[in-house]
Amino acid sequence: MPIRTPCVKVCFIDDDSGLCLGCFRAADEIAGWTAYSDAERDRIMAELPSRRGHIAPEKLGPA
Repeated sequence: MPIRTPCVKVCFIDDDSGLCLGCFRAADEIAGWTAYSDAERDRIMAELPSRRGHIAPEKLGPA
């Protein structure tokens, strides 16, 4: 069964926030994604929408 992922194939880590501009995960979360349990992945995915605010708006496209 495929693992759910928030990846949108826009992989660029923002130096200021440390978050991916595509999915808003931290580099260590991206690297460890397949090793996390479903519950850990669900917890992280629930946090992602609020992480958008940690990135300067001019670095992102429209919401």
